[in-house]
Amino acid sequence: MRFAILADPESWYLRDLARAAAAQNHAVTQVSFSQIAAEIGGTENNRIFSGEHDLTKFDALLVRTMPPGSLEQVVFRMDCLARLEAQGISVINPPRALEAAVDKYLTSAKLQAAGLLTPRTITCQTPDDAMAAFDSLGGDVVVKPLFGSEGRGITRLSDPALALRAFKMLAQLGAVLYVQEFIEHEGCDLRLLIIGDEILAMKRRNPLDWRTNVSRGAKTELLLVTPEMVDLAQRAADSVGALVAGVDILPGKDGRLYVLEVNAVPGWKALARTLNVDVAARVLQFVTARCHAR
Repeated sequence: MRFAILADPESWYLRDLARAAAAQNHAVTQVSFSQIAAEIGGTENNRIFSGEHDLTKFDALLVRTMPPGSLEQVVFRMDCLARLEAQGISVINPPRALEAAVDKYLTSAKLQAAGLLTPRTITCQTPDDAMAAFDSLGGDVVVKPLFGSEGRGITRLSDPALALRAFKMLAQLGAVLYVQEFIEHEGCDLRLLIIGDEILAMKRRNPLDWRTNVSRGAKTELLLVTPEMVDLAQRAADSVGALVAGVDILPGKDGRLYVLEVNAVPGWKALARTLNVDVAARVLQFVTARCHAR
């Protein structure tokens, strides 16, 4: 099969997928979001390109990056992914899932609507409203960028003066203020990777930082997955419509499991190393089966 990979040319995940594809006799082509162009009418209707590559000629398109862009650029890119999907190309993940998962407010709303336990969160646009949220959430909060991953830009605030200063700075930058209650935990969280009906999982532990991202120095270990964890992860992925997703679950000191986030462009480098599993091969096996099913 022919797979197009939307990825940075230097991406480790592009190389990993290309390696796994070669072993399965598939062909992988790197394409770029910034070069996407679309044609309507003409001799061949509704062609969508990235550079010299006609994306309608591929069996599947795997999204391995979500680069920043203007509102117009982002909307156009998602429109093109939706048109490819409508033409029978398997897009992993579907554009609606990407749109939902990249937006922390929308993800949180969908998690709650699915009946999942997620930290109380107030999203607003002014420093005054953010300070009211700070007080309402107990004066110990986590502020996250609405768009972002791997723990970048996340700050814990428990001092009112520092909180006000941070909120004012973010508001000046035009940021939406996503303010979430801090959940007391034991310095670890759970990362479950959904690949269709399969789940791979690990525990991330960071004794030096309340953030448990591997990029922040967390150590990983094998995780014995319980039926409750499987149910939570699958429902979380389903809530945003993601077929391949990373779900972050936080065991609180209160004994409850909080679903924090769904990543529709999930990493698996640490997971593959921890479990000694060829995750890229399993992703491509899933995509191949989905192509055959269509």
